Order: sequence, then C-alpha cells, then structure tokens
Amino acid sequence: MTPASYSWRRWVEPWYLTYALQGAVIAGLLPILLPLAASHAGNAAGIGLVMAGLSLGGLTAPLWGSLADRYRLHRWLLVGGLLITTAGLVVFSFTQHPAAWIGLALLIGFGAAGAATVANLFVVEVHPKSEWDERIGWLQTFYGLGQVGGLLLAGVLSQTGLRTGLLVVAGTSGLAALLGWLTTKTPSIPLEQKPVLLHPPRHGEWAISSPQRLFHHLDLTAIKKLGPAMRSPFGLLLGVWLIAIAGSAAFFSQYPLLMQNVFGIPPGVSSAAFAVVAGLGLVLYSPAGNWSESIGPVRVLRISLGIRWLAYIGLLALGFSHLGFQDRLALLGFGFVVCAWSLISISGTTLAAQLSPVGEGEGLGIFNATYALAGVIGAALGGLAAGLWGYNFVAALAVAGVAIGLVLSLLLPAAHSQVKK
Repeated sequence: MTPASYSWRRWVEPWYLTYALQGAVIAGLLPILLPLAASHAGNAAGIGLVMAGLSLGGLTAPLWGSLADRYRLHRWLLVGGLLITTAGLVVFSFTQHPAAWIGLALLIGFGAAGAATVANLFVVEVHPKSEWDERIGWLQTFYGLGQVGGLLLAGVLSQTGLRTGLLVVAGTSGLAALLGWLTTKTPSIPLEQKPVLLHPPRHGEWAISSPQRLFHHLDLTAIKKLGPAMRSPFGLLLGVWLIAIAGSAAFFSQYPLLMQNVFGIPPGVSSAAFAVVAGLGLVLYSPAGNWSESIGPVRVLRISLGIRWLAYIGLLALGFSHLGFQDRLALLGFGFVVCAWSLISISGTTLAAQLSPVGEGEGLGIFNATYALAGVIGAALGGLAAGLWGYNFVAALAVAGVAIGLVLSLLLPAAHSQVKK
C-alpha cells in the first residue's frame, strides 16, 4: 500500500458511502426531478410550495438532535430518516394531487434532516479531536461527489418517465439506508458538551441543509438569547443571509423549469451543466478559506455576493433578449452563480462564528436556522413569482434578494478570523 493510499484510507469509513448516496439524493437528484414531476399536474406556485416543504426539513434539526443526544438513537435516525425519505418518494411517484405532494415533500424533508443531523456525531463521538478535521473533510468530499453524481444521473432520468426517475431516487435512498444499517452503530459515549465545528458546507445546498449545517442547530438556550443577538452586528449578518439566500432559493427551487422555459435548455442539459459547475465549485473552497483569512471574511462575502448579483442580472437580461446563443450564455452565467457559493459559504459561516454575541455554537445554530428559513421563504416566493408573472421574474427576485443582501453587507464591521480549511 502506497503512503498516499494509506493516507486517505485512514480517514475514510464505509458509512461515508451512505452519505455519498444521500448527497446524490438530496443535493443532486431531488432539486431537478421533484420540480419537474410537480410541474406535470401543478402550477408554478404549487411547485414552489413543494420545494418549500422539502426545505422545511432543516428547521426540524433541534428535534432530531435532541432525540439523538437524549436517547442515543444515532443509527436509528440515520436509517429511519433514509427510509422515511424512501417511502415519501415512492408515494410521491404514484400521487397526482398537488396538496398531497406538499405533505409528501415535508415528509421527505423531515426524513432527510433526521439522517443528516447525526452525520458529524458519528465522527466526534467516536474519534479523538485531533482527527475530526480530516474525517469531516473526507465526509464532505463524499457528500459533494454524491451531489455531482446525482446531478449527472438526474440529467439521464429526466429523459425517462419521471415516475421511473423518482422510483430510482427512492431506490437510491433505500440502498443508503441498507448501507447505513450495515456500517454504523450508535456511539456508546455521549458528548459532555457539543463542540463547535467550524466546517462550512463544501457543496451546494439547494433543497435542504447540509449535514454540516445541521450539527449546530437552534436550541432553547439560543432562543433565549435571540434579543441581544439581533441588536448586534450578528443580527445584521442574519438579515444579509436571510434575504440573499431567499433570493437564490427562489431561483434554485425552479431551476430546471426556468432554464427550460426561459432559455430553451432541456433538463438533461441543465442538470449536466449543474454537475460540472458544482464539481468546479468544489476546488474553490480551499482558496476561499485562504482569501477569507488573508483579506477578511466580510470582504470575501461582499465580493462573492457581488459576483452572484452580476450573474443574476446577466441571466435576467438574457431572459428578455432574443440572442441566438442565449442558452450557452445562460449556462455560463449560472456557472458564476454556483461557483460564487464556495466563497459565500466559507465567509458567511466564519462570520457567524466570529460575530455571534451568544457563543460560537449557539450563534451557528441561529445562523443555520436562518438558512433553512430562507430556503422555505425563497422557494415559496419563487413559485408565486413564476405563477403570477412567468419564470423570468424568478431571476428578478434573485437579483433583488442578492442586491439587498449585498447593500446590507456594506454595513458589516470588517474583521479577520482564522478559517479551518
């Protein structure tokens, strides 16, 4: 065995494959196939509500985290959450009622959040602290590669029957549950105090919060301290995050339909393009950490929001143009939207820990709950805008949201902090 192969095998465990499959399902397949399936018998507003229901799962992290900590249910939450997701997808594929779709999307989101909430606990409650960074880094790599693979598979499945596609997704989630049952066991020794893990999600989060984002969640202690937190620069950061992420969530909740209806790009092509730029975005996380450390996370956040804002403006303008090659320009603009997320994720998470007046862990919990809430609001508003004015106005919503977030970010105090890369 070569030293290089020994190095990565030392940090990787078989259960990481479970989260690679979950990344494929939650971050890759569902953001493409679920809105396409809902579009066959529902209007754009209904599609937005379906995607909002899926995003709502991130707000249930306190429930799952409490169950894991109090009753030692890590393995059951992982496997049970994946099976709930599987069951919801199977029923969704045979249901034709939009109201039922919203409820099933909620169920799928709850299951996904339950499975994701315990991901980091399988690391921090089993291995020494000196190994956490490497192991969590590899876990994120598996989840991110799963997302890329899921997006590529979504491009293929979008060309087949969508019922078949959703059943394949359900089968993938079921396979993840089987692997999870065979490769994990609940840690025997609980944490005396949950450590602060400053590990920004290193992959796109469009449907539901990342496993890294669900480790720190909003609890009763943090809720009691919300008042003073909201009156500080941290409260301003939450405003930036809520509005800017909600604008982007509106766009991503309608992504395959928007690209098809506005730019004439079929879902197979838009899914493949998404996979390519998501893969490119993975290599930007380490430089983003270096930049955040050298010039400060506030500046990196402003720059990345500016890049995303300009990209959304370009997409909006293209939507109203009649250029013969607007499809290629649209994919290029979307590439900048996705790649900017690498910088936004690193700088935003770093600032949340740095500016929090209530402690890093509690601050990250409030920050992550804000992300989940932004996803719910953005998806609902995106569907409403598409239904009332057309899909191109979803891009207008994204432009407005990111613009407001960018303006508010100019009021944040500049500071430097160390970033875990």
